[in-house]
Amino acid sequence: MEEFRRAYARLCAAPQEPVLRRLRECGEAQGRGRLDLAAQSLSLETCGALGRLLPGAAPFAEVAFGDCGLSEEGVMLLLHGLCSNTTVKLLDLKGNNLRTMGAEALGKLLRQNKSIRSLILEWNSLGMWEEGFSSFCQGLGANSFLQRLDLRNNQINHQGAGELAMALKQNASLQELDLRWNNIGLLGGRALLNCLHSNKTLKRLELAGNNIPSDILKAVEQAMNHNQDRQTILTETQNRTYILSKEVLSLKDEKTKQFLDLMGTIDKQREEIARSDRMSAARVSQLQEALDEQHSIMNSLKAKLQMTEAALALSEQKVHNLGELLNAMRQEQTSMAECHSKELQQQKQEGADREAKLLRDLSVAREKNLLLKNQVDELEKKCKVQQDQLFQVKQDLTNTTAELKLRAMQAEERLETEKRRFKQSLEDMESLRVKEVDHLTQHMEASERSMQERIQKLEAIRIALEEELSQTKAAALTERGQAEEELIKVRNQARLEEQQRLEHLEEKLRLMTESRDEAQNCCLKQKQMVAEAQAKASQLSLHADGLRRRLEELQQDLNSKEEEKVTEVNKVKVELREQIGHLQAERTAQDGLREKIAALERQLKALSSSHREAMLDKEGEISVLLEKLRMKEADISRMREEEAQRASFLQNAIMAYVQGSLLGTHSSRK
Repeated sequence: MEEFRRAYARLCAAPQEPVLRRLRECGEAQGRGRLDLAAQSLSLETCGALGRLLPGAAPFAEVAFGDCGLSEEGVMLLLHGLCSNTTVKLLDLKGNNLRTMGAEALGKLLRQNKSIRSLILEWNSLGMWEEGFSSFCQGLGANSFLQRLDLRNNQINHQGAGELAMALKQNASLQELDLRWNNIGLLGGRALLNCLHSNKTLKRLELAGNNIPSDILKAVEQAMNHNQDRQTILTETQNRTYILSKEVLSLKDEKTKQFLDLMGTIDKQREEIARSDRMSAARVSQLQEALDEQHSIMNSLKAKLQMTEAALALSEQKVHNLGELLNAMRQEQTSMAECHSKELQQQKQEGADREAKLLRDLSVAREKNLLLKNQVDELEKKCKVQQDQLFQVKQDLTNTTAELKLRAMQAEERLETEKRRFKQSLEDMESLRVKEVDHLTQHMEASERSMQERIQKLEAIRIALEEELSQTKAAALTERGQAEEELIKVRNQARLEEQQRLEHLEEKLRLMTESRDEAQNCCLKQKQMVAEAQAKASQLSLHADGLRRRLEELQQDLNSKEEEKVTEVNKVKVELREQIGHLQAERTAQDGLREKIAALERQLKALSSSHREAMLDKEGEISVLLEKLRMKEADISRMREEEAQRASFLQNAIMAYVQGSLLGTHSSRK
């Protein structure tokens, strides 16, 4: 603060003593002091010096220039310096009669400054200057850091209130706005009430002394209460998410510690495994010495084997001679079998020729059947044609009867009309009608007789055709039965001949097998002699194999122990990775919840025409999200308990394994 005072004295040719006195009284702590120059008539030079010193990090958080009677140029210099300030949180400019240039400078300040949270502009008559106040409202709409704004007694009319409403629709940080003792009126009150549907951050709006109806004031109060409730819910959700993130970080730290402890135990186990490997290597060396002794014994046994192999060679020569005799016998058997196979092939060819003849006969019979079927089809077609002709004749009869009926009806109608007009000609017409009717009836009877005679002739033709069809079908069936009987007879004869030949061949094969069995018995006796010699040699080789297997089993036991230890270590690592993955999934779920909350906030800002019912729906969604957060908290607590149980199980398993391995090493040492 002392450096600030010296810089002020250096920049001003004639520094003002009240300003220097106030600078001495300010606190020395940066960001906590207050520069109170209220009710001091500041010169233009002082304003310029302060405007040069205020940019950057000034040594105070509150600046008061109330009732200083600042000029337009002085206000512009001070506000230009505050545009790039980063420490001032409160700015008091009440009672300075700001005009168009001052209002524009304030709009520029609100657009550029990012540290001011509270701005007091009481008793400045900003509403009288429409252009300047509109630029001030544009800056307020672009600002996203200001939280409190005091505009009491600024002669703001309904047009200025409309500008403020447009700015509040865009602003998302202002929480308190004081508009008491202005000239807002009914139209301005409605504009402010409409803007509150889209602005959800404003918690306090004072509108007393503005000639606004009571119903609008009540609606504004309800909107403010609703925004306050919403802010409390949002703060609670933010606090909960912050607590959950802290808990997740603490869980990660605990898991890393557990992982490091497990890695330490694994290193210890590896050292113990190395020790056991050394002991096993010493034991293997002892077993290798025993093997060397067994090799010397094996060499002596090999010498004995060579003697037995010489004896075996002699027996093998005898077996070879017997094998040559067997081959000669086999060649004779093959020659006999070839002769028999040739005879069988000839017989098969004869049977095939017979079958071919029978098949030809069958094909001829089938062709005859096809011809008969074609004839039957032609006869059926003729029957159908005759039936169609009968149907046409019947239709002609019906048509003629209908025509006669129509003619009779027409004649009756004519008679009735003539009866009414001419009573005298009635008798003549009746006689004529009777004659015509008699003539028509005679004609009809003659036509019906002719048609009946024609129908009888056609029925007689149909009956004759059906009899011919039945006769042809019976002939075809008899021919087919005869052909099948001949086939059955030929097949039975061929089967009997083949059975006789097979029996003759089986007798020959039986004789050959008896001679082969005698030769095999001789070979078996010689093989038994060879097998006894081989059994002695195999006993010696089995003893050596047993020693080798014992060595291999010991090595396999060592390898299996190493593999089991490695698999257990890998299982522990996999479980730790799964737990870390679960934690990351929970963290992503929390990020998703945060994104959902942000999306809900954007939707709440975008809905300008929705009323209190829509807000209640959104509150219901927020409550659902809160319930989900509670469920997530319950899931996290459950996961903690499960992870603690798993960790305890792993520790117990590792301790049991270590104890078992230690016991195994002690027993091996003993």
